[in-house]
Amino acid sequence: MEHTPTIRSKIETELKQRGYSFSSFSKISGINRGTFSAMLNSNPPKPISVRQMDLITKALGYPEGWLYEMYIDECFYEGKGHWKRIKPFLLRCVELGRKDYIQRVLSRLTEDLSYVSTIFELAEELHKRGKEKESVPFYECVVENERYYHSERLSISQYRLFRIQLSSNAEENLKLTIQFSPFLYRLPEAYQLDALLQMANIYSSLHKWSQTIFYSEKLLELATRIYEYRIAQDNKNHDDFESYSSERPLVVYYGQALLMQAFSLQKQELYHEAKKNVSRYADLSWFKGLDEVGQREVEKLKMYATANGYVLDLLMGDKSNLGKYILLLEENEKEILPGVLTLLEVANKHFFNIDYILKHFSDYIQKFTENEDALYMDDYCNFNLQLSMYQFNFKNHTEGINTILKNLKLATLVNNSIVFAQSIILFEKYRGVCYKGATY
Repeated sequence: MEHTPTIRSKIETELKQRGYSFSSFSKISGINRGTFSAMLNSNPPKPISVRQMDLITKALGYPEGWLYEMYIDECFYEGKGHWKRIKPFLLRCVELGRKDYIQRVLSRLTEDLSYVSTIFELAEELHKRGKEKESVPFYECVVENERYYHSERLSISQYRLFRIQLSSNAEENLKLTIQFSPFLYRLPEAYQLDALLQMANIYSSLHKWSQTIFYSEKLLELATRIYEYRIAQDNKNHDDFESYSSERPLVVYYGQALLMQAFSLQKQELYHEAKKNVSRYADLSWFKGLDEVGQREVEKLKMYATANGYVLDLLMGDKSNLGKYILLLEENEKEILPGVLTLLEVANKHFFNIDYILKHFSDYIQKFTENEDALYMDDYCNFNLQLSMYQFNFKNHTEGINTILKNLKLATLVNNSIVFAQSIILFEKYRGVCYKGATY
């Protein structure tokens, strides 16, 4: 029968081959001689920590992670999981990107399902450290092994995976939203706020206005309920109050819910109804408990309300505030692309020329071609669509065809099927008018 080497026999072989004694190796590794001897010679042998394993590896000149595959057995000495060794080992595997070892440890660990809660705690620890991507295997392990469908840690794990996996791919984001939605109302309310805001934004990016309004209304209801509860508890005992808080100030969720409802109504050309919602977030200074961040958000929402009020006037054919709107965009660089997009929509709706505005903001618009942020890419897709319409309206057919071809590539890249379909329709409508000169 072939002898299977152990981590200790492997180390002993290395020491013999290199002529090291316990004393000499202790000096170069930094491990106490007695401790090192106890690791190899005691009966039962003293457990090896992952730190000691790394010191031995470095002293012998091997790359980081040498013997980690064998070290897995050290974590499950006598068939039992030893968390004091497992956790440091998993964290080192995270640092080294050894997902294969992580999966093997988690697989063995979940043979005892009592470890699911411990794995969840480690996932949360990694998440709080900013290691969102690295936490994914641990959350996935919880999802696969949680016995109770209604447990809070299962819903939080599903929520974390939903947030981490969001990308610039609009259709994939929609799939993630649908997969996550059954767990939405099992989340603690603070997490529900963030989830509802994300879901409303995803449906908005796909121009699914009824769903956007549905989730933004749910967000408004929840933000209002939490706000009223906090005000009621202001002078009471807080022992039963949730110990965690939402990612953003509560006023953000309240204001964003109203903003998205107004925007969705605007896109459905329900301008008067949209104006009513705009007025509701124009001044939220009455909101109690505002800290410095919350006050800045109130000012930001006030700016959005002013801008969106101008936009609604323009969409209804009133150009009296056009100059004020352009000045507002100049003062808020991040709003230039969505602002010019809106102006293109207005120009296409009422057939008026905005060439001077496009020229004025050309340098800013160019910056957005290099921005890979998901929301900006979606805006840029819609910008190109509206720009091509505008170019066709003013008989710039060659430019229009080139713009729409560029947009077909971009819509494919971000997997925005709605903009892709609209771009195809526009391309088919005009390609016969000006075939020459287009860049295929």
